[in-house]
Amino acid sequence: MSYIRKLIIISCLAIIFVSGCAVNPITGKTELMLLSPDQDIEIGQAYAPEIKEQLGGPIDDHQLQQYINRVGQSVAATSHRPEMPYEFTAVNEESLNALALPGGPIFITKGMLLQLETEDQLAGILAHEVAHVVARHGAAQMSRQIGMDIVLSAVVRDEAPRGAMTVAQVGRQIINLSYSRDQERQSDIAGIDYMVEAGYNPYGMQQVMEMLEQAAGVRSIEFLSTHPSPENRVQYINARIRERYPQFDNVRTRTQDYNRNVLDRLN
Repeated sequence: MSYIRKLIIISCLAIIFVSGCAVNPITGKTELMLLSPDQDIEIGQAYAPEIKEQLGGPIDDHQLQQYINRVGQSVAATSHRPEMPYEFTAVNEESLNALALPGGPIFITKGMLLQLETEDQLAGILAHEVAHVVARHGAAQMSRQIGMDIVLSAVVRDEAPRGAMTVAQVGRQIINLSYSRDQERQSDIAGIDYMVEAGYNPYGMQQVMEMLEQAAGVRSIEFLSTHPSPENRVQYINARIRERYPQFDNVRTRTQDYNRNVLDRLN
């Protein structure tokens, strides 16, 4: 291959790489990202109805949904990307889980809500999911684990070639997407900052992770299968809080509000 041809190929690859790069606002690092933020939003909105259905549908309680959305919006407003169209929905699924789609749709299951004890804990898990949206982890994992061509073709399945996956099939794969341990660490750390800025006690996140790890000893926890627990997760969360937010105590707060708005309505 001639020198000039090699130079042309290298230049083309460089253009593709630069045009497909984006800065992760959580880490400040430039990462390869072939989708635009607007495409994240389109994908999230396209798959949100299917994910809701596969997770048992929204819980039929308007006041409960308003409460979940209010807590979620409060932490999303403090994030690096407050302009995203976040939507927080409590679904009827009995497993312990929460998940975020690209662009802003976030779901938390009835099973998870029943395990939480305080509003701070709820804010912690929603802030963690908001951080996944901010860092665009969902789109990155779809590209790696499903293939973005499959994700996009299923959305326009009426025009897709025979044999293409349906929205329902891709939806099932999205629910089971697994993040990397580094992505989990990013979301934990950023989520702590978001919830503190929103006025919540950051120990709520530590308490949720402790609860999930304890529950995993007696049953399979869907959240931990798709959100693999990094080594020393509780320890580094605790260290982060003690270092940056020493004014907080590791106590369970806002219990009365949470019980009235969630547990009393679900039981």
